[in-house]
This record gives sequence, C-alpha cells and structure tokens, in this order.
Amino acid sequence: MKDAGGTYPFSDLTLARRLEKAEALANVDFVKGRAKAFPNHGAEWIQLGGVYAMFDGAASPVTQTFALGMFQPVTDADLDELENFFQARGAEVFHEVCPLADSSALALLNKRRYQPVEFSSVLYRPIQADLCLPAGRNEFIKVRRTESNEHELWARTAAQGWSEFSEFSDFMRELGAISAKRSSLSFLAELDGKAIATGAMSIFDGVALLAGASTIPEGRRQGAQLALLEFRLRYAAEQGCDIALMGALPGSASQRNAERNGFRIAYTRTKWHLPQRST
Repeated sequence: MKDAGGTYPFSDLTLARRLEKAEALANVDFVKGRAKAFPNHGAEWIQLGGVYAMFDGAASPVTQTFALGMFQPVTDADLDELENFFQARGAEVFHEVCPLADSSALALLNKRRYQPVEFSSVLYRPIQADLCLPAGRNEFIKVRRTESNEHELWARTAAQGWSEFSEFSDFMRELGAISAKRSSLSFLAELDGKAIATGAMSIFDGVALLAGASTIPEGRRQGAQLALLEFRLRYAAEQGCDIALMGALPGSASQRNAERNGFRIAYTRTKWHLPQRST
C-alpha cells in the first residue's frame, strides 16, 4: 500500500528488528554521549545476544534494555547477566519488549515474576525526499539544523518546552552537553528569528528515529512541530532513509498527530519491570 511517502512495508519480524535495533542504537548513542560529556557519571552499555542494555544512572529513563528476544531466544543465563548489569550499578531492571520477540522472552519474564508497567505505540511510515504532509504549513515558521555551537540553545529551548515537568529538570539541564557529544541530529523551528521548538533525529541503517519534540509554551499551536516533522522526514530521505520511526503513548495526542501525518502503528510494546526482592 502507498501514500505520498511511498510503499508501507508489512509490520512483520523483519520490520520489527529494524525498528527495535534503530531505537536501541539511538539509546546507545545517548549513553556514549553521556560518558564523553560526564566521564564520572558511570554511563555504560553492553550487547548480549542481540540485546542492548544501557545504564545512564539509576533514575534515568534511558536505563533499560531494547531488543530482548528479537534476534535469538532468551535464556536464563542471559537474564542473569542482564539483571546483574543493572543491579550491580544500583539500578532497577526494565526491558522494552516487542510483541514479535521470541516466545522465550515472555515465558522467562513471567517465570521470574516481572511485571508489565508501561505500554508504548511504535509507529512508522515510508519516506521519500519529495514528501509533503497533508496539513497546511505556517509559512512564517522556519526550520533548520542546529549549528555546532548551538547545542546549548537547542537544550535550553527543549527544556523550556518541558518546564512543567519538574521531574525531568536535571535530565534536561545536562542535555546540551550530551547532545554535543552524540551523533544524533538536532533541529530548531524559529518564528521571527526566535527559537520556539526543537526536534531531534537519529539515523541507523535506513531508519530515522524521531525524538526531541518540544515547544516553548508561548510558541504552541502555531505549527512548529508540523514544520519540524516535515523537514526531518525530507532530510532523512535525502540521507538514504526509507522508514521513519517514532514512539507515543497509546491513544495520546502524539499518536493521533502521527497517524494524521501518515504514521501507522507497527505494534504496541510493553515495558517489563523486575520488582525488588524483599530481604
């Protein structure tokens, strides 16, 4: 099937492996950036049997695994090693698990009394360089990639957009320094020469992962994120990508906006948590 962006691949194991690996590598890139920007932070990552495990601090949302059971069956020994990786660093254990993962993953997670704690919609769409989104653009919004000396401007603008969520304040304060050390791409939307919104994108093996969406309160409802989305999709296609990827809470406004702009739900992913054992 097609739309203005091209042919939609089937949501099968082949696609799921591409999407899960792209998101895993984007998180690995973040952890590498953290390690370079803050060497004493202890940020580390490992790969085990196709699973990517990241530690970015005990309270960081990046501290978890991706691709469990996507490339080979999961064993008790695998989970022992993964759990030890987190617990030795004082972190709780979380796994993002795709429903297309090998059945051994679900069996062992239940055996070990993991609990599902969160769902997320994984959305995708085909892209090409002449892509045009259906909604009308605000011609006064200008989008561009950030310059090498604008990482702090990007991080400051992103932080303003998340200012109502105080639990992320520490994380956002350090984002500029980390972004300067990453390979991901950063974008700004400007109105009358002032930065009002941000977006980011990571590219791995032809998949463009979209993230970093944030708009300052006074810049909202003016089409900044739509402009950022179209610009990034075109940019990714020009870099050789054929698929764009993003995540959203099921049924959220973010999911609805993504579907309005040609994204489809590939699958709903589950985050599993290992409760701490009482002593």
